[in-house]
Amino acid sequence: MALLRQEVEPDEVGLDPKALDRLDQYFAHYVDEGRLPGFLVAVARGGHVAHLTTHGRRDVAAGLPVEADTLWRIYSMTKPVTAVAALLLMEEGKLSLDDPVAAHLPVFADVEVYDSGSGADVKTRPPAGPMLIRHLLTHTSGLTFAFYHSHPVDALYREANLESSVPPGANLAETIDVYASLPLQFEPGTQWNYSVASNVLGRVVEVVSGQSLDEFYQERIFGPLGMPDAGFQVPAEKAGRLSELYGETEGGGIEPIPGLPLHGRPRFLSGSGGMVTGAYDMHRFMELLRRRGELDGVRLLAPKTVDLMTSNHLPGGADLRSFGAPPHKEPGNEGVGFGFNVSVVIDPARTLAPSGLGTFGWSGVATTTFWVDPSRDLTVQFMTQVRPRTSHTMFPDLKRLVHEAVTD
Repeated sequence: MALLRQEVEPDEVGLDPKALDRLDQYFAHYVDEGRLPGFLVAVARGGHVAHLTTHGRRDVAAGLPVEADTLWRIYSMTKPVTAVAALLLMEEGKLSLDDPVAAHLPVFADVEVYDSGSGADVKTRPPAGPMLIRHLLTHTSGLTFAFYHSHPVDALYREANLESSVPPGANLAETIDVYASLPLQFEPGTQWNYSVASNVLGRVVEVVSGQSLDEFYQERIFGPLGMPDAGFQVPAEKAGRLSELYGETEGGGIEPIPGLPLHGRPRFLSGSGGMVTGAYDMHRFMELLRRRGELDGVRLLAPKTVDLMTSNHLPGGADLRSFGAPPHKEPGNEGVGFGFNVSVVIDPARTLAPSGLGTFGWSGVATTTFWVDPSRDLTVQFMTQVRPRTSHTMFPDLKRLVHEAVTD
């Protein structure tokens, strides 16, 4: 069994064991208060795991502990995997950043842009230019989410039964048809708006490669990297390792809620948020990025391709708050730009939590996160399974506590 293990002592790689103990105690307190069921946290330097802690339960009612081989729904941490898939096709010359999306998905050929009005009175117009593949990778496409409640186009998504980003019972191709029938919120390339774009990109990967998304990921990414538990489903023999999913209650506690349909191949293969994985697999994927496209003698991407993925692509070096659509104008996005499906720290002095210049990563809605800090040769992952009622509030403290542990 592939199992993440601690490989070196913290002080051997410039980490303070006492500070790492404080990190563990901080999140153990969340478990003791009933705000988390349990968690896994792993910190590595130079590719060597120097701190690995599991605490609490993966299933509270059953009394099953979090273990190193526990499986987690990583939701939006699927997006960087989808970016790697697209970049593999680009290196093969089958896809270009400047390809119009409609060249691969003709259903987008006649997409309109919001002009004015709301509800039945929405007026649209043709876009000034096409939506490009780079717009999907950078979330500047004009697509949106139904749950924002901040723009008339969001309401149109809700009317189209896209509350969970997929119409009930639809597959990926059918879902993309619905997206294309709705207007874009803004001209492609003019704002940053976190959206369903990675589902569209996942469908592009399917069309260009001639494979289903799960087949492509397995053949081109998971298999070569040795990620045995990563995928869109959990086979019966691994079902007992899957963490229960919880939702945050009004009182700050947690209760079990339905999660992704992982027992059996899902009809909807989401390039935006459909994956399940273990900590070992996540460590392998982070290492691929930290090592700029190569791992254990297997090269998936050229170093410069990974550099491109993990650089800020917002115009003029903008950060997410200044270039973001209204849902992203709130404090917390200062000093952080965006690459290809990863955030990128561009001004550490302005970020909400301590971060090294160039640090990149992403998070999932069930309070999972990862980041790679090239300046410190550091990788971090945090896994639990709680969908918060509003936004994640633990991650700034996680970054602060890890930052405090670095001694060199």
